[in-house]
Amino acid sequence: MKRDYSNPASTARFREWMDSPERFPLCFTCGDTTYHGLGAPLIPTDSSEETEGERTICRRTFCVPGGLLLTLKAVHYADYGASEWTVWFENDGTADSPVLTDVSSELSFDGTYPRLTGILGDHVSAYRPYSLNLSDSPAVFESNSGRATHVNFPYFDLEAGDGGVLLAIGWAGTWRAAFSAKDEKTSVRLRSVNNLRTRLKPGEKIRTALFVMIPYTVRDEQYATNLWRSWFVKYNLPKADGAGTPLEPFSTCCLSGDTGLPNSDGSISERHFTWRRSLEKMIAEDVKVDFRWMDAGWYAAPDNSSPESDWWGTVGTWTFDPQKWPGDTFRESTDFAREHGMKTLLWFEPERVTDPENLEKNYGYDARWAIRREGVGSISNNIGDPDCYRWTLGKITDTLTKNRIEMYREDNNSDPAGLWKHLDALEGEDRAGITECKFIDAHYRMWDDIIAATTSFGGCGFVDSCASGGGRNDLESMRRGVPLLRSDADRTWTSLRLSMSWGFNRWIPFCGASTKESAGQLEGGKTSDVYIWRASYLPVLNVSSSFVMNPDQNFAPLREGIREWKSIRQYLLKEFYPLTPWHAEHERTGFTAFVYLDPEKEEGILLAFRQEDCAEAELTLNFPFAEPGTDWLLTDDDTGEERRLGGKCARDGFELIFEKPRCAKLFRIRSIRPN
Repeated sequence: MKRDYSNPASTARFREWMDSPERFPLCFTCGDTTYHGLGAPLIPTDSSEETEGERTICRRTFCVPGGLLLTLKAVHYADYGASEWTVWFENDGTADSPVLTDVSSELSFDGTYPRLTGILGDHVSAYRPYSLNLSDSPAVFESNSGRATHVNFPYFDLEAGDGGVLLAIGWAGTWRAAFSAKDEKTSVRLRSVNNLRTRLKPGEKIRTALFVMIPYTVRDEQYATNLWRSWFVKYNLPKADGAGTPLEPFSTCCLSGDTGLPNSDGSISERHFTWRRSLEKMIAEDVKVDFRWMDAGWYAAPDNSSPESDWWGTVGTWTFDPQKWPGDTFRESTDFAREHGMKTLLWFEPERVTDPENLEKNYGYDARWAIRREGVGSISNNIGDPDCYRWTLGKITDTLTKNRIEMYREDNNSDPAGLWKHLDALEGEDRAGITECKFIDAHYRMWDDIIAATTSFGGCGFVDSCASGGGRNDLESMRRGVPLLRSDADRTWTSLRLSMSWGFNRWIPFCGASTKESAGQLEGGKTSDVYIWRASYLPVLNVSSSFVMNPDQNFAPLREGIREWKSIRQYLLKEFYPLTPWHAEHERTGFTAFVYLDPEKEEGILLAFRQEDCAEAELTLNFPFAEPGTDWLLTDDDTGEERRLGGKCARDGFELIFEKPRCAKLFRIRSIRPN
């Protein structure tokens, strides 16, 4: 069942683009001239090409009349027919450039019955799926907040004719995607930095988003899903460490709820005297996780006070609070964790500052780096300024390195785009978008530099991509980060968790949820239920539990949940098949079922849920991957009962019986081929 995702026609198209750059799908306006493609009057000045395995990496440089240098980096992955590209504009002259605007990638695809499918973003959209007939009306998606994957989601599946194309925009700022169809041709326009209209000063350099296109020749949504997941895991997922080890599923646990100290507003109550007893109890009860998770509230406030609960309003120092963590006590906790086979991750929020004047007075900050506007509560930290970047990066890497903290966790609890525009306006006429360009480019570099710091002492080759939950899951960010929590809301009820898995897992395979069920995100909840555990089985298992502060804690279900997840985690980055229709986050009246399948070994798992208010006991499923002449063996993980499905039965439909509502079944599945 080994998949062949190569696409010779797509490879030929990439070759044509590189050999005939006037056909390249880039459009922009510089001064009074609009350019379509990279042909004349652009002047080619440099060209290079190299091959790494199945990848072809091409660079092309052109002079743009008026004083700009344009550099294209394009990569083709022959084993998937995938192409990607990013463009840089640089002013290498001595005077300001003409105004640069309307930079976009413009593509067209032939085929009848064009349909656009995908999911919306986090927060109010809760990763809700959509399916749009483009023959009826055009479709436009955009993000203008500065947190790229809240509300809308820059990943798209366009079906047309007998196939389709997968498209993604990798940019952690603002973006727009427009689709329209006419006369069996669908036009697509993708862009980043929605308000870009800027001249570049001498020496300035800006870039576009990373754009990815993967055509396919079978009009099948599940085929497209697994083409994307396979490419993503092989080529887009960051590595585990500096040696390039493939990233594998791991578990985490935050100890803030196990201190006996107040933690009601989401502030983190851990102290130098609380961590040891929790870790020792985890070790004694054999419920150890891979990463001890330390979240917000560990730092001193800019005025050097020690806030008890205001984690949000005191960020910026990135220096351990000496009252909460005197001397080397935090390093002692990371050393202890390492000695017992656990690593540590630590929360930061570098894009936002508070109290810039006291940061300047006490920590060497320059208050001029703070982007603020009267009437706006949040203050952005302008990491696009080189001096601000160096100060911010130095504070973070110094803390990580001195304390041997293996994983960097980043949050962003504000929408910065309005403040970016404010700073643009302060720069004068024709500078719209320049702050965002510098800010996002610096952010990617910052993650690269942080990863270089953590890998230098054996830490992680990736970061956690949090931005108020799922706000920074664009494709370029996913080359450096993984969403430990794909949404803050995923710390609540299981119907939402199952709903999110249905859509989110199609696009970003490596992600996590919580293992609790509660009415609110910051409330405690149940973690000892098989139903909750199985709904939470994702590549990141975020264990939510108390170890010493709950006298009634039963460790047996906790041990069993971790054991069972470890026994199936090797399948969670393989093919993914939702077998039941999507349901909304509050809907609990139906069934949900997924298969994770290793196509080379022809084995995997089936997870099936009869939800809380489901009146029916019988669910009919089919395996879309089942081939004629091949049987499938299902082994019930709870009872050990085996059931053999003939190939036709597996393909056309078989029944599962659930004894009661709120019931989760786990089956090990494998193929049985005839001799």
